[in-house]
Amino acid sequence: MKKIKFLTEPKYRGKHIVMIAGKIYTARNAKQATKIFDRLTKKYPHQSPTITYIPKEDTLILIWLE
Repeated sequence: MKKIKFLTEPKYRGKHIVMIAGKIYTARNAKQATKIFDRLTKKYPHQSPTITYIPKEDTLILIWLE
């Protein structure tokens, strides 16, 4: 599987990413990502997909620590 640097790839910024079987699928929102996830888990029953959101370049991420 080829190595992909998601944070430096402009085409993935601001999108949900689902990865399985060495392939990458993109969705604009969580609802689309869920549909892709469900379809791929049926197509590849013995593999575990990875799903994540790649923030846009100027997105501020806050972490709450207690």
